[in-house]
Amino acid sequence: MKSRFLRGIICLLLTVGLVTAPCFLSLADEYDEQIEAMKGNEAKTQETISILEKQTQQTKEAITLLQGQRQATEENVNDLQKQSSSLKNTIEGYSEKLDVLGEEIRDTEDAMSDVSSEIVKLNDELSEIRRERDERYALLKKRVRSVYESGGGKGMMRLMLETGFFGDLMSRAEYFSAVVQYDQKVMAECQALEDQLNEKLSVVHEKEEELDVYQESLDTKYDELEGLTDEVMGELASTNNSLSSEAKKIENYDEQLATLDKTMKAIEAQTAAAQAELAKQVAARLALKREDTSGAYSASGTELEWLAATIQAEADGESYTGKLAVGSVIMNRVKSSAFPNSIVGVITQNMQFASYRSGKVELIMAKGPNSTCVKAAQEVLGGARVGDYLFFMTKYYADYYGISEYTMIGNHAFFYSWTVKPKTDPVAPETPVTEQPAENGGEQETEQGQDNGEDENAGEDSGGEGEESGGEDSGGEGENTSGAEGEGDSGDGGDQGENS
Repeated sequence: MKSRFLRGIICLLLTVGLVTAPCFLSLADEYDEQIEAMKGNEAKTQETISILEKQTQQTKEAITLLQGQRQATEENVNDLQKQSSSLKNTIEGYSEKLDVLGEEIRDTEDAMSDVSSEIVKLNDELSEIRRERDERYALLKKRVRSVYESGGGKGMMRLMLETGFFGDLMSRAEYFSAVVQYDQKVMAECQALEDQLNEKLSVVHEKEEELDVYQESLDTKYDELEGLTDEVMGELASTNNSLSSEAKKIENYDEQLATLDKTMKAIEAQTAAAQAELAKQVAARLALKREDTSGAYSASGTELEWLAATIQAEADGESYTGKLAVGSVIMNRVKSSAFPNSIVGVITQNMQFASYRSGKVELIMAKGPNSTCVKAAQEVLGGARVGDYLFFMTKYYADYYGISEYTMIGNHAFFYSWTVKPKTDPVAPETPVTEQPAENGGEQETEQGQDNGEDENAGEDSGGEGEESGGEDSGGEGENTSGAEGEGDSGDGGDQGENS
């Protein structure tokens, strides 16, 4: 009886097993297919992110190149401006010299005019003296000729005899002699004056020749200086043309840089969106089967330092529990299949922790993390966990993204799965709506988040970083929070926003 009963039970179990086995196998196959499909979507999103990162790098290189060219052009503009200023000063100096030379030339011309007038005057006086001398000479010649024409000595004797009076004869002879002497005296005076005037005229001519030579010299200098001025003005015109051309280049560079800046922002926005999508995809896959990320981790001294420095960068202003929570996110990621399997790999993962991207983590490492953060890191490495969270961000961004479930620890919202609660129409609450942040509003919040996050990170305030992550997550990097990036969410709190 027993054996029959046992055989019946066995048969029943075999029958049930044969019926249910295909069902279990079918469910397992469907699960595996779903996981593979989700991984495939993640791979596509990651490929999109890689392409966007490559575009980002290319755009950065183009910006750097243009900035270098602009700087070189700006330096050239500065040099040309100095050269233009120097040429203008040179031209002004030449202009002043030309004014001085022009004044000297005018003075010389006036002096030459005075000398010419003096020469004319002296020539007139000389002509008058010569005329008077010639007249006296002609009279003298006329008197002498008259005497000789009257018979010379005989005529004089006849004249003496004819007079009849010797006294009268003597008077006439004296008169004649006196007239001749006077004529001779006048002639001598005229000759003396002529000699004086000739000497003076000679001096004036010498002065005129000197003025001619001096004026020639001034004219030569003036012409040379005018030539130099024209040459420098030509150089100035050429320099100003080059300056105008270089200034237009700078304007062109500015336009290109503005265009590249817009391109960069667009790529960053796309990257942020792709990172956020990847974070959601990874979170959705992990939600199907919650991974066990507990347990200790054997870390090297360097890894301990990295972990402690990141905890300090992200949560220095938080409570000790908040520090443990940030460390827990990092170690949960190390243990998760969705993230790098090393502490340094998780912390340095692209677009995750803003504190690392900003250089804050390495700055803290250079000085050495504080003892409290080192202790928190040691506890987390020893297996202590504050939940199995993979993401964290500030409450503002957690609510902004509509994360359905999170736990607040200090200023950070921690969560395992990026599950978003549906938004409803305020008029018809039962009607779910899909709402995307306004393009401008979204970008502004993202930027604000990043700014706030990084500022806070700078202050080592975890809350700040939370915002940063949230901000980045939300706006730019926040959205980037793919599972991998979720780190920002998860690990950075702020950065994490992005990461998440």
